[in-house]
Amino acid sequence: MDTVDASSPARGQGSGAAAVPGAQAIARAARLLRLVTAAGATGATVGDLAREADLTRPTVHRLLSALRAEGLMDRDETSGRWLPGPELYLMGSVAASRFDITATARDIVRSLAVRTEESAFLSVRRGDETVCLMREDGSFPIRSFVLSEGVRFPLGVASAGLAILAFLPPQDVDAYLERHPELVDRWGTSHSAARLRTRIAYTKARGYAVNPGLIVEGSWGLGAAVFTRAGDPQWALSLTGVEFRFGGERLAELGRVLLAHAHQLSTRIAAR
Repeated sequence: MDTVDASSPARGQGSGAAAVPGAQAIARAARLLRLVTAAGATGATVGDLAREADLTRPTVHRLLSALRAEGLMDRDETSGRWLPGPELYLMGSVAASRFDITATARDIVRSLAVRTEESAFLSVRRGDETVCLMREDGSFPIRSFVLSEGVRFPLGVASAGLAILAFLPPQDVDAYLERHPELVDRWGTSHSAARLRTRIAYTKARGYAVNPGLIVEGSWGLGAAVFTRAGDPQWALSLTGVEFRFGGERLAELGRVLLAHAHQLSTRIAAR
């Protein structure tokens, strides 16, 4: 997966693609594919998708129907919800041989969950977002469900994305923040450029990122970047749990364990 082009344009990222004939329709269809896969096994309604994609319901229905005809979408006839289609599975199976590191990371993520007793995750950078690839629940009975497989967050929002953002080159951080002034409107004033820069500085000083309940109140997260052989922050390991489990000396201990596992995975990836 070291060959992934993390700079590929993602949602909200300028690429000049609008000048290419048909690019708008492709971008809209790709957006719907991402939203449906992020919805997980429950699927998504046309109304949900129209609202999230900022499109009219007729446009969404037309695109979904076209994707369904190609096998990229499926519709539950009972609930009316839209789900990923069988062709996505086949495509993903082929792509996994080149891009997937879950087999390489699975035992490390599981070890992280066992050692900390918290939910542990592996996420990958995709353009200006992170996508959760793997979740492993720890033994502590109270859990946070902010993150699960397929869920996407902009860089800098969840702890995994903040860890990755913090270790990008400064010019890339500047460019990202300039591209995404909407973070404040969607995620609150704690995600202004100034506050994100403060958290980036803290992350670089500690080595790991802390999300003190900024997405869901009372649900904390820690994230540590995982690097390619060339030293690029392409993935992240993270932990989530309830606030009282992430305080004081235990927070520092969780950070040490997380960093050790992230270093182990970076070393393993470099040796591939």
